[in-house]
Amino acid sequence: MKKNKPMTRNENMARVKSKNTKPEIFLRKLLWHKGFRYRVNYKELPGSLDIYISKYKAAIFVNGCFWHMHENCKYSSILKNNHDFWKKKLEGNVERDKQNYSKLENMGIKVIVVWGCEIKNMMKDEVFSEELLNTISYEIINRVPDNT
Repeated sequence: MKKNKPMTRNENMARVKSKNTKPEIFLRKLLWHKGFRYRVNYKELPGSLDIYISKYKAAIFVNGCFWHMHENCKYSSILKNNHDFWKKKLEGNVERDKQNYSKLENMGIKVIVVWGCEIKNMMKDEVFSEELLNTISYEIINRVPDNT
């Protein structure tokens, strides 16, 4: 029997999806059941929003902890192989995120960031899920954009 060679890092990273990820779909379903209607992967505003609720002018980003360097998270680390490349790439992602968030807030749009680890916890714990969903709902409806 022919043995398949192990997947290289490049092949593995190329398979990572940027749209319609499991955490994103999970959050969208919860928001839909809460009565929120939204646009998905909205590209007409800075940052290619994961979820945009135009009625409330709210942008929701579902950020992967690795790709967006979630601070103090066990899923966020810089790879040891080709460390300089990954450090530069991930820090660039964070900087681009900050610029996009700032642009959106200057346009009067609320920016809400939900991390992948939070959604993983939501999938495991129903009480945590309800609490976080209530917090997100409150921010969508009541929070005023920072305009910094």
